[in-house]
Amino acid sequence: MKLLSAPPEVLNVGLPSFAEAIGSAGGSATQIEWTPPAKGDAAVGKALARLINHPAVDAANRQAYAAYLAAQPVLEGIGLAQSDVPGMGRRMILHAGPPIEWARMCGPMQGAIVGAILFEGWEDDAESAAKLAASGRIKFEPCHDHGGVGPMAGIVSPSMPVWLVRDAATGKRTFSNLNEGLGKALRFGANGPEVLNRLKWMAAKLRKVLAAALDVSGPIELKPLMAQALHMGDEVHNRNGAATGLFLKRLAPALLKSKASRPDVAEAVAFIAGNDHFFLNLSMAACKAMTDAARGVAGSSMVTAMARNGVEFGIRVSGTGDQWFTAPAPLVDGLYFPGYSIADAAPDLGDSAITETAGLGGFAMAAAPAIVNFVGGTPDDAIANTAEMGHITLGRNGGLTLPAMGFAGTPSGIDVRKVVDTGILPVINTGIAHKQAGIGQIGAGITRAPLDCFSAAVAALAKKIPDEAKRHG
Repeated sequence: MKLLSAPPEVLNVGLPSFAEAIGSAGGSATQIEWTPPAKGDAAVGKALARLINHPAVDAANRQAYAAYLAAQPVLEGIGLAQSDVPGMGRRMILHAGPPIEWARMCGPMQGAIVGAILFEGWEDDAESAAKLAASGRIKFEPCHDHGGVGPMAGIVSPSMPVWLVRDAATGKRTFSNLNEGLGKALRFGANGPEVLNRLKWMAAKLRKVLAAALDVSGPIELKPLMAQALHMGDEVHNRNGAATGLFLKRLAPALLKSKASRPDVAEAVAFIAGNDHFFLNLSMAACKAMTDAARGVAGSSMVTAMARNGVEFGIRVSGTGDQWFTAPAPLVDGLYFPGYSIADAAPDLGDSAITETAGLGGFAMAAAPAIVNFVGGTPDDAIANTAEMGHITLGRNGGLTLPAMGFAGTPSGIDVRKVVDTGILPVINTGIAHKQAGIGQIGAGITRAPLDCFSAAVAALAKKIPDEAKRHG
């Protein structure tokens, strides 16, 4: 049932029934667009009917959404995965998306893992690294299972530096790796000498320079910085130029006062200034802290994670805990670099959809109309995408506002019930990696989350909710 209504300006956890929609028309001849939910799946439709306007679900959503709004992500420092990521094993590599074994991984993820093995020094050449990865002697687990996120392939190995972010409201910590820049980068599956040399410099020098600066500056609040970036043309997923500049501005005085050598500081500043996407990984860790605050609320239909591994697209829902609901990852119809097309692309990949989960990225495209130069479309499309997301969310985040929409908050708190009921799918801005390992990024575009994830989540959540008829019968 597709019931189109104005996007909520405040928290609105209830869903109108079909009868209520008809009644609001005052008996006049009104055309209502209608399609059966969940592609006409009767079982999912019955599960959805149990959840719509259920007082326990609505109350749980109020609790989960309030926790998300209250989250205050703060950058506390920079560390190493082996010592600062919970549960990180000595021979473990973390990846983006839901769980997946080596044999099923897409080319870019396998290429990135080969690069991580070479970076760690576990093998000396790509062929030997691939054999080690296939041997079962390395454990592969999702970043999300360890409280973190990583863009594209999302690869994090023990010796890699990681941002350490804490939610000041709950004390929970999240992490992300550091951004390498665009083009040939490990996260796109590239693993050549230039990629490995850059990773080694980031671990040996950049990490220490940033740590020295943070020792001087102290913790840095990330949400105010992200809010300001929205007013400067970013959506803090695929457009981070303003956020990166604001972060460098915040860090520069501390860099100059730090104990790091002047040549190392100069090199670090040049690297950050030359990489407009440098802030992306901080944005992701901050969004992970915000959505994790809403995790584990019994009965809540709010989405707490969306992630892709290049084979499957997965979501997590507050009321179903750490369970993944997956469907095949879609291909991205976007803008491709010269010489490449959708035929060369890997399916959608990465944990960076955590930004959309938190009401940013594609949900905040109205703040960044110029992003269409990178992902395709028109400025009007950017505003329309944000407006459409208001139909499938629990409310608007007044701490993250959109000038082009009268400073309304970003639509946030994806409700699996509304997605299945309306058929409106979450919009995601994303980079595109070549399907073969080692080539790297070949474009960027806009995609949609697959409906089947949300239908499965609705069915699972309905089994956990008491039947209202029995409760009052």
